[in-house]
This record gives sequence, C-alpha cells and structure tokens, in this order.
Amino acid sequence: MKNILGLFVALLLGVFIILALDTSASFPEFGDIDLTERVSDEYLDGNNIDDVGSANIVTAIVVGYRGFDTLGEVTVLFISALGVALVFGGVPNKQNRLDLKFKPNFMLKTGSKIIFGFILVTSLYIIFHGHLSPGGGFPGGAMIASAILLLYLSDDKFRSNVKGFKLLEGIAGSLFVIIGLLGLVFATYFLQNFLPAGTVGEILSAGIIPIIYVLIGLKVGSEISGIVDNFLTEGESV
Repeated sequence: MKNILGLFVALLLGVFIILALDTSASFPEFGDIDLTERVSDEYLDGNNIDDVGSANIVTAIVVGYRGFDTLGEVTVLFISALGVALVFGGVPNKQNRLDLKFKPNFMLKTGSKIIFGFILVTSLYIIFHGHLSPGGGFPGGAMIASAILLLYLSDDKFRSNVKGFKLLEGIAGSLFVIIGLLGLVFATYFLQNFLPAGTVGEILSAGIIPIIYVLIGLKVGSEISGIVDNFLTEGESV
C-alpha cells in the first residue's frame, strides 16, 4: 500500500510541476523567443570574466548569473530521488530484495579497489577545477556515484554504509541554500558572489563558485548513490 501511495505522490508532484511551468508567463510558447535578443554580450566581456574570477565562462553563468536555475536543477534531482524512495519505500525488504548475496571473486574485489581510486580522483579533479575547465559538480558527482556503485557490487560490507549518504546529501543541500542566502545578506541577490574573485586561472579563485561546485558534487553523488541503493535493495522504508 505504501509503494502505491508513494507512486501516486510522485506522479501528482510531476503533474503539478508540468502544469505550473505550462501556465507560467516566464515560459513563452516554443518559437516565440529570439535567442539572439536574449543572450547578453556582457557574459563574454573580458572585464566581466575578471570580475567573477572564473576561466570557464559557462561556469560563471550557471553558478553565478543563473545560480537560481542551478538550485532548480538540484531540486529536480532531489525530487527524482524522493520519488524512487517513495515508490520502493513500502516494499518488504526480505521478500523483494534483489539477490546481491553473491560472493565477489578475487578479480572483482581487487579490480574494483584499483578502479575506484582512479574514478574518485578524476571526479574530484573535475569538481575542484570546474571554474577553470569544463566540468563541475554535476559530472563530478555522477562519477562519484559510479565509483560507489562499483564498491557496492564488489564489497558486501560496504552496502550497509550507503545509507549514510542520505545524511551527506542533506548537509550539502542545506549548505548550498545557506550560501545562496548569504548572497542576499552580503550582496544583492541569491548566490551572488560575496567573496574575492581572485586571479583568473588559479585554483583559489572565482569566490564562492568552487565551494558551490563541491557542495553540488557531494549532493549529486550522494543522491544518485541513494537511488542506486533503492533500486538494488528496495529498502524497507524512506
């Protein structure tokens, strides 16, 4: 009964979001907007890049000028994870649990530990250098989740620790919102950069942008890991 209720709530929330966007004046009909009139050349101005301190202008737009949109994207992922948790929340664990009681062989255990390190280091590099090169919190977080999935399948003891990522998800999401609100307090709008921009090209630059990307990476990685855990084990409750 609980899984049916969870599915109903998820569908109801999805319909509400679609109707809200469809009736909003902020979303004109498809084809009614000339993008050449909406994209500002100020984004590509050299002085503007110096102001934000980010060598990756896409990052400056996504996390800086359009930071509220990024909050919406994170919220969409949260709703997706919540929907999966609600759907699988009422499934009896013992009767419907996916059979993951196989014993990983030596090759799987050893290879997973080696590959896990490479994936994790690469994901952290992408996250920490998101303001300097293509990448950032979203792709880095997805790579973290792939590394977690690898250990999930190769280590029996690790599976019980995946649920701890729910706490990390909540902390990262809360800090993301708090930093955005600090932009309102110390500046003028949500997620406005209130820290020194630094020198373009240096790792410690772009103000709050690297901090935001770290939080997004942790949140995305933990949320996708939670989705994987729900799909593979069909947890007992939300």
